Amino acid sequence: MSAKVNLADKLGMFSDHWAPRIVARYNDNEVRLVKVEGEFMWHQHVDTDELFLILDGELEMEFRDRTEVLGPGEMIVVPRGTEHRPCARKGEVKLLLIDPKDMPNTGDPATATIAVEI
Repeated sequence: MSAKVNLADKLGMFSDHWAPRIVARYNDNEVRLVKVEGEFMWHQHVDTDELFLILDGELEMEFRDRTEVLGPGEMIVVPRGTEHRPCARKGEVKLLLIDPKDMPNTGDPATATIAVEI
């Protein structure tokens, strides 16, 4: 049986940055919430695309040849194999991510923060 998920309530359950939380699952995907601030590392996902939906704040998605600036209600899909670096230089940003089950947030399990379910 499915139950509704209140994103604001879930976002209120944690305060750490760059540590995704799983709030739902469907098929072989995880819906994750994350709070970010500052710069993340350059990385890529060899086997999958990555979806970022900005809920609050301003995110800069850096690519090697350009930067896309995203605000609330905007999203971007980073194609598989594309080097990128998410940055939140103007304060905290709240994001919804849709990722394949167990995908490491850095593209490398050795350096990733493990997403936990809340």
